[in-house]
Amino acid sequence: MRRRVCIVSPGNLSANPRLVKEADALHGAGYDVTAVVSDYSTSLRGFDGGVEAEAPWRVVHARRSPRERYGRVAADTAARLLDGVGAPVPVALAARAYGGPVAGLRAAACAVPADLYIAHYVAALPAAGAAARRHGALLGFDAEDFHSGEGADGPAEARRMAMVRIVEGAWLPRCTHLTAAAPLIGKAYSALYAVPAPVTVLNVFPLDMAPAEPPPPRPAGAPLRTYWFSQTVGLDRGLQPFLHAMALTTAHVELDIRGGDPWGHGETLMRLARELGIGERVRVLPVAPPQEMVRLAAAYDLGLSLETDVSENRRLCLTNKIFTYLLAGVPALLSDTPAQRALAPDLGDAAAVVPLTDPAAIAAALDRLAARLDRARTEAWRLGRDRYNWDVEKGALLDSVEAAFARGKQEAPCRQ
Repeated sequence: MRRRVCIVSPGNLSANPRLVKEADALHGAGYDVTAVVSDYSTSLRGFDGGVEAEAPWRVVHARRSPRERYGRVAADTAARLLDGVGAPVPVALAARAYGGPVAGLRAAACAVPADLYIAHYVAALPAAGAAARRHGALLGFDAEDFHSGEGADGPAEARRMAMVRIVEGAWLPRCTHLTAAAPLIGKAYSALYAVPAPVTVLNVFPLDMAPAEPPPPRPAGAPLRTYWFSQTVGLDRGLQPFLHAMALTTAHVELDIRGGDPWGHGETLMRLARELGIGERVRVLPVAPPQEMVRLAAAYDLGLSLETDVSENRRLCLTNKIFTYLLAGVPALLSDTPAQRALAPDLGDAAAVVPLTDPAAIAAALDRLAARLDRARTEAWRLGRDRYNWDVEKGALLDSVEAAFARGKQEAPCRQ
């Protein structure tokens, strides 16, 4: 009988390409895979259907429980316990206070018999943990971010991070399988919860998403076409200093920004571009399906990964942007965060690191990249094919799962 793995996520299926890659890899390795997901964003339903139609594994949609409406009440109760008497907050209350479809996920996950339950994101941990306990199975967690370090300043954020630590502190020590999307995220989790260092599984993508041919040489005098993408356009993503740098370059730099814009941040950035006299060189483009990201990136000369220090997580993470660009044969401009600074030597000519506090330094880096772009693109193409792709990286995931089952024979499963 094949070993059964259930992956649990509080988000939409199409919003978590990491889950899809994980499920594909486990299915390809012979595991019986089920993904339990939610319908968090109605705007993504069409994309969800497309991913599910192509998936060779099962998808179960968690129903939103009527209990989820009491999340605000739970948050207020937890805050009173923390701020008033300093009393311990029960794990179940902390999970509801943090938010997400906790009750619906729990019911759906518990209805899926499995030998290993892998939670993605904090809101999925109580559901996966409860299911593992019910079925006497193993528990795993994939840390795509350092969730305990996602908070910004202020009392409300401090309380929210306290809820995260309560939930993670209760469940992570019970995990037999732990993975993280960046080395520094894994180190942070290990230090905070005294758990074994999670195995690093980078946010890379399958080779079959890559263009069939390397990018052609850039014509002399052509604009330097730069690109940034995300699910949503934000004002804390390093784009403002880049716009200021564009106004200082010798090279003719253009920028396309792709992502959903529910709060109008795209127009705010466009207004800044017009004030700097570069409005005609900047465009805001609509969100596109995750499976199209590599193909779309291949049309550009340089990809931007301009993480800020708005939170500890942003300092430690390595986002999928970097590896999308490399697989497309596009070099990357990286902000000077600890995680990206540590990665840059491995990327060589395919990356440049810049300080977001110094637009003039960014402009100088852009001019240097424009002068050696063909060499940078050749190196990005090589790295995308030889190292930074899912065909290589999935081995780390499969080894971790296999090791978890091997340890599970010697240790008690998650029954407590």
